[in-house]
Amino acid sequence: MTDDRYPGLPAPPPPGVSALPPGTYAESTVMVTGGGSGLGKAMAAEFARLGASLVIVGRDAGRLERARDELAALGGRVVSAVCDIREPERVAGAFDAAESAVGLPGVLVNSAAANFPVPAEDMSPNAWRAVLDTTLTGTWFMTREFGRRHLAARSGGSVINVGASYAWTGGPGFAHSAAAKAGVKNLVETLAVEWGPYGIQVNGLVPGLFPHADLPGAIRGHLDSADDKAVRQPALRVGQPHELGWAATFLASPYARFISGHTLVVDGANWQRRGLVGAPVVPVREQLGRDPFTP
Repeated sequence: MTDDRYPGLPAPPPPGVSALPPGTYAESTVMVTGGGSGLGKAMAAEFARLGASLVIVGRDAGRLERARDELAALGGRVVSAVCDIREPERVAGAFDAAESAVGLPGVLVNSAAANFPVPAEDMSPNAWRAVLDTTLTGTWFMTREFGRRHLAARSGGSVINVGASYAWTGGPGFAHSAAAKAGVKNLVETLAVEWGPYGIQVNGLVPGLFPHADLPGAIRGHLDSADDKAVRQPALRVGQPHELGWAATFLASPYARFISGHTLVVDGANWQRRGLVGAPVVPVREQLGRDPFTP
């Protein structure tokens, strides 16, 4: 929108700048699922810049290796753990490897998720399970293992679960992911109360539109079909991945110890946008270019 009356929200400072003191995480180990790519890697990078030892978790060994090299260049030690978070035994093994290499993680960021757009009536049982098992059940297995180990060690910690705004609103075209993210949000609120007495914070972090190279193809194609994405946001711009990293490093920092059970939405108010008159309704099948449903 080229109109001087509407400047939008200012651009952030450049990558590499932080509001937190240097070395904030110098004595901490941070574990990030999905840390080999996309927003998971962007969040891991901000922890690395603040001195954290990192454990990045994912299923693709090659991707993890490339990310490890990138993140190590920012300072601090980086180890990777190949792990299918849908398997509790593999999750326990990843924590064992992390403890052996860099110590028990004091921060867990659950960023790994599965997602793709599909009309609800076309969704197969396997599609439903694929998204729920990774996004909700995998998050639960990781969080449970983190909590059990800290309870046994009598040590505090911080969990950040990456959510989605359609956990509140529903997500047409994403029934599987919206249901899973609603469960993730509920875990934040439940576990914050259960584990608060033991010194464990649990918070949620919801990204808005943060375009990046590692978006799933189906979602990237849908975004690419919409021109001028910035003017579709109240901020009149999209997010930059390091902005999400700043939010994550704050939530898990010593400066946010009294924040727990909260879900922070970082989207320039986009999810709260409402028009005075609603836009014409276009069924999800049409938005996705699907033919009429045939049983």
